[in-house]
Amino acid sequence: MTTTAELRATAARTLTRLEGLVPAPVARALVAGGAVLTIASAWLSWTWTDRFPGDLTVSGYPGGLQWLTVAAGLLLLLQALAAYQVPGLRALAPTGHTGPLRGLALTALATTWFTLIAITVELNGLVNLTTGGVVAGLAVLPALFGSLALPGDRHPAAETGPLNPWQERLLVTGLTALGLAVFTYAIDTEYGELFVGFLITTGCAAGTWVKSGLFERVSRIAARNRAFGTAAGFVAAALFPLTQTNDHNANVGVNILIFATVALGLNIVVGLTGLLDLGYVAFLGVGAYTAALVSGSPFSPFHHQIPFWAAALVGAGASMVFGILIGAPTLRLRGDYLAIVTIGFGEIFHIAAKNLDGTSGPKITNGPNGIPQIPDINLFGLDLGNSWQLGSITIGRFANYFYLMLVVILIVIAVFSRAGNSRIGRAWIAIREDETAAEAMGINGYRAKLTAFALGATLAGLAGTVSAHVTYNVVPDPYVFAGSAPPNSAFLLAAVVLGGMGTVSGPLLGAALLYLIPDKLVFMDKYQLLAFGVALILLMRFRPEGLIANRRRQAEFHQADLPAQGGSPDTSSLSKAGA
Repeated sequence: MTTTAELRATAARTLTRLEGLVPAPVARALVAGGAVLTIASAWLSWTWTDRFPGDLTVSGYPGGLQWLTVAAGLLLLLQALAAYQVPGLRALAPTGHTGPLRGLALTALATTWFTLIAITVELNGLVNLTTGGVVAGLAVLPALFGSLALPGDRHPAAETGPLNPWQERLLVTGLTALGLAVFTYAIDTEYGELFVGFLITTGCAAGTWVKSGLFERVSRIAARNRAFGTAAGFVAAALFPLTQTNDHNANVGVNILIFATVALGLNIVVGLTGLLDLGYVAFLGVGAYTAALVSGSPFSPFHHQIPFWAAALVGAGASMVFGILIGAPTLRLRGDYLAIVTIGFGEIFHIAAKNLDGTSGPKITNGPNGIPQIPDINLFGLDLGNSWQLGSITIGRFANYFYLMLVVILIVIAVFSRAGNSRIGRAWIAIREDETAAEAMGINGYRAKLTAFALGATLAGLAGTVSAHVTYNVVPDPYVFAGSAPPNSAFLLAAVVLGGMGTVSGPLLGAALLYLIPDKLVFMDKYQLLAFGVALILLMRFRPEGLIANRRRQAEFHQADLPAQGGSPDTSSLSKAGA
């Protein structure tokens, strides 16, 4: 059987044979010319029938998936111009030009050929491709050949000059605006094929820039302007509802923020403390049911309504109490044993919510029917269920809840950041690295873990109080370990691992992806979980530290790539936390 090492060796030998087949100037010209041909091919019709979504039958302007080919071609062309040392573009290749050119050429190939394959499969045959489709498939090949024929970079590209503070802030502002545009495009995609093409284009391009060192350089600039970048990010998020006229998309945005808030709470337990909690979604359910019971629903057995701020405090407090009650007897366990116990807690909550229907037990949760007709939040005299005008723009119900969740997630991020950088945060990290060593340094491991468990449960309960009002009802079905769509414990854990454990922005990105993907890939029906599983396997193979990696975890996963260094392991977290 061929091993991974043998496959890598074979690929390396093949690439070595291709390098230098043509002179470097010719290879760069092939890349630039292929990029131009790829862009131009999108102005041709790729199929003769409009049965394929996006209407690719028109010559003269791109449509649907062809716009993604244009975007990939433009990125490749910019990188090719950077290879020609065009002023202003040198920063696109911090570690040299060959790697980024190859990556973006593969991006253009993958984007274009995905569209052609989708046309062939969905319309049953190559006969559905027009001459323009064939030209599009061939146009990218010169660029790919030219990038592979370029000699490998023997040294990094020349370092660009430092930016002054205002230039750095302008760059952060531009990248934030770009992020808003990309997210808006993703959420506005009208059909599954377009969303899959978007994932292919952005995923391949992002992977290329990570390998090229561009992300690392941008990360350093963002770190120097952390406060400004955070403010710009929240301004961009606040502008998102103003770009939406579709209530469904606005609702997706609200639920992404709810999902992200819960994922950040789980990140305290899993990412910082290293506790594998597989029943965490139950705390979201506790907060949601608590808010439903005290918010004036006619189906609530209490028949009382309290202000939302009080309901939020009660819901968060109830989740914290449950977190302490569950954590107190179980957090003396470690590893797999703790995971099994938390799964049991999640299942107990789900079953109890179904049985508290007045027949199998006291009438509290209304059983499988849940608690419907939960009224909209009235916050300081403002009914969030009503629409209001901002000039010519209508701010609807979901936009109101979006802004409320922005405030909630700002609070959660502040709590996460302050806790993570505090003495207790260093204790959590020390426990995650080695609990026995942490306790030997004077850290009370049980108390630190219980604090993490309670704090994570509190944040999930806070998000649950808003979730109950957004959905108008609370039923027990979503609060399980695994299901076909979020929120459930498996998806929450996947959001933390996918985005990057121990970071703030990682779970936000992971939650956005894992909520958008099931919503947009409805056409895949029963194969959604299969595709999701394959994607996770590939991610764990090629980027186990997550999409946005914590520096410490990135170093742990890539120790083989670091230069050999002597000395003992870093024990700064242990000594600072135990001090």
